[in-house]
Amino acid sequence: MKVINCWEYFHCGRETRGINIDKLGVCPASMRNEFNGINGGLSAGRYCWTVYGTLCHNKMQGDLEDKLLNCINCSFFKLVNYEEGREFTLLTEEVFLKK
Repeated sequence: MKVINCWEYFHCGRETRGINIDKLGVCPASMRNEFNGINGGLSAGRYCWTVYGTLCHNKMQGDLEDKLLNCINCSFFKLVNYEEGREFTLLTEEVFLKK
């Protein structure tokens, strides 16, 4: 099964070399290489709910505490959770300890 990253799902064009980076900037989720592979994604593309500064409904999102409650209702979050099943990673220890 081919999985998609958040920028592919939302068609935001903010991924590295995306069509909207001149206007909106590069999404930090596409640059967080330390999260590469989590939930099968590229960078934090399937772990975006943990990344400060992502856009949701054209609004800049804050830190984990500010955004997690919104993210659990997100259709992309739900898709990743469904696709990953028992292997789904909500938070890594590294992210949890930084909060």
